[in-house]
Amino acid sequence: MTLIANLLNAVGGRPRVAHPDFVRSYPAKLPYSALNVEIPLRHFSPEAMRTFLLIERPRRRDDGPLQPERGWTSIGQFNDFIRQGLLALVTELGEDTVFCGARERQVGPEDFYNSGGEAFPVTDLRSALLALRVVTEQGEGLSDSIFDSDDLLFGEQRQVAHYFRFNEILTGRTYGPHDTPAAPPTGPEIDVRWDDAYLIDPKASLADYARYDDKAVYEHAVAFNAAYAQLLAHLEIAFNGTPRFMVLGVPAMLRLREHAERLYHNPHPDPDKGPRGYFASATFEIDHHQIEYGHEVVSARIRTTNLNADEPVDLSAVEPS
Repeated sequence: MTLIANLLNAVGGRPRVAHPDFVRSYPAKLPYSALNVEIPLRHFSPEAMRTFLLIERPRRRDDGPLQPERGWTSIGQFNDFIRQGLLALVTELGEDTVFCGARERQVGPEDFYNSGGEAFPVTDLRSALLALRVVTEQGEGLSDSIFDSDDLLFGEQRQVAHYFRFNEILTGRTYGPHDTPAAPPTGPEIDVRWDDAYLIDPKASLADYARYDDKAVYEHAVAFNAAYAQLLAHLEIAFNGTPRFMVLGVPAMLRLREHAERLYHNPHPDPDKGPRGYFASATFEIDHHQIEYGHEVVSARIRTTNLNADEPVDLSAVEPS
C-alpha cells in the first residue's frame, strides 16, 4: 500500500484513504473486477481462505490484456494494466512530465516499520516499475514460482508469496523448496485449527447491535470503528507530505486488535445467534464525522510526539492505547 501511495504521489496524485468512499461497506464487490462475487467479513475459515485466494489469484497465460469494460480477472492482470499505462504515458508525454510529484511526499525506508519487503521512494519510471513488480510478486510470486522476489531485491529471507501462503493454510500443508504453482504443496503438515475461531455474523452492523438493551457490544463496535478511522487518518497524513509520521500507524493498528478482542469476548447480542455460537465482531463502518474526528485525534497525537527526522523512532515511547 505504501509503494502504491508513493507511485500515486510520484505522478502528482493524492492518496485519499481516510474517506468514507474509499472504505467499502460489507459485503463488498471487488472494485473494477470482472469477478462478480461478494466479499463479506468472515471469521477464520476455509471460506475466508478461498476468498483471499480469489483476490490474490495469479495472472494466467490465457488471461490476456485487461479490458476496462469487463474488469480484471486477476490482480496481476490489473497491476500489469497500470504498468502498461505508465509506459504509454511516458512515451507520449516524457518521463519528467509524468513524474512531477514532490520528493518530500515519498515514504522511504527510514519512515517505514518493516513487515516484509521495503518501502522506497518512487521518483521515475525505473522506480515506478520496480514498485509495481514488488507489489505484484509479493502477492502472486515470481513467474512460474511460489516465491516472491524480496530475497532477490532486498536480500531478505526467501518467502512464499501471499497467494501460496493462503493455500498452505487451506490445504494444511507447507510448500517444499521445489514445489511449483501448478501442483499442491508437498511439505510438512500444518496444524490448522478451524474450530478454534470465534464465529461471527457476516451481516453484523452497528444498527443491528443498537437494537438490544445491553449496549456493551454496540459501544465496543463504535470504539473499533473510531480506531479504524484514526488508523486511516494516520496513513493519509503520512502519505500526504509528512512521511515521518508513518511509524505512528503501528500503535494505531495495535489499538484495532485491542478493540477487536473486546468485541469477540462477547457473545452476539441476538438471542437467536449468541446461543448458536456467534460472537460480536467489528463492522468496519465509518462516516464523515468519524473521519473528521480521526484527523483531529491524529493531529493532536502528532503535535505531542517528537519525531526527529535524523534519529530512529522508539515505538515504545508512543502511547499504545
